[in-house]
Amino acid sequence: MRQLLLDLDAESLPSLDTFVVGQNAELAQILCLFSERTASQYGERSVYLWGEPGAGKTHLLHAIAQDPHTRYISADAPEEQFWYSPEIDLYLLDDCDQLSGAAQIDAFALFNEVRANGAFFVAAGNHPPMILNVRDDLRTRLGWGLIYQVIGLSDEDKIDALERAAQAKGIGLAHGVLPYLITHYRRDMRSLTSMLGELDHYSLETKRPITLPLLRELLQRDHAE
Repeated sequence: MRQLLLDLDAESLPSLDTFVVGQNAELAQILCLFSERTASQYGERSVYLWGEPGAGKTHLLHAIAQDPHTRYISADAPEEQFWYSPEIDLYLLDDCDQLSGAAQIDAFALFNEVRANGAFFVAAGNHPPMILNVRDDLRTRLGWGLIYQVIGLSDEDKIDALERAAQAKGIGLAHGVLPYLITHYRRDMRSLTSMLGELDHYSLETKRPITLPLLRELLQRDHAE
């Protein structure tokens, strides 16, 4: 059964349950194994995710970063975030394509420490390791483990996800609102779900139902701002 993104509230934490799986079912299962620290049973301790911006890579990393023995590391994190700590057994490195030269050295050293200590490493970037614009030694390390492309959703999947999200929040939508939204607004799910929430607030504020005219009005207002 396809899982769908249902969190329209900014405070909602990403989770594997709220990831829109689409064609990424195997990847979601693999990340569950890393989250549970059972991937080593299958000889795996590292995985690299790649895909276009908005495909869900950051959502996935945050989804498995919820327990205290896990560390999420952004590309611009301070140097000490790249240091290995015995109490951390799962490291999540995001946006590898944006790492500075110094951060690439730190990431390489961290990967080696993680491997030497039997911990787990999940990294993500916009390109597969073989063409990633980083140091050769880091590129090689990132390609050592599993490699998965995070495949973006089809328009039908996005509409399905948004419809279910609206139903879960009790948001009524007129026919044609969602097809118009995904073809006239940013196409990543984070932006689309954010706009759906904004549309709901605007509907309550103006005391008008969510129809195509209301959506067009809100998009025009946002564009003007």
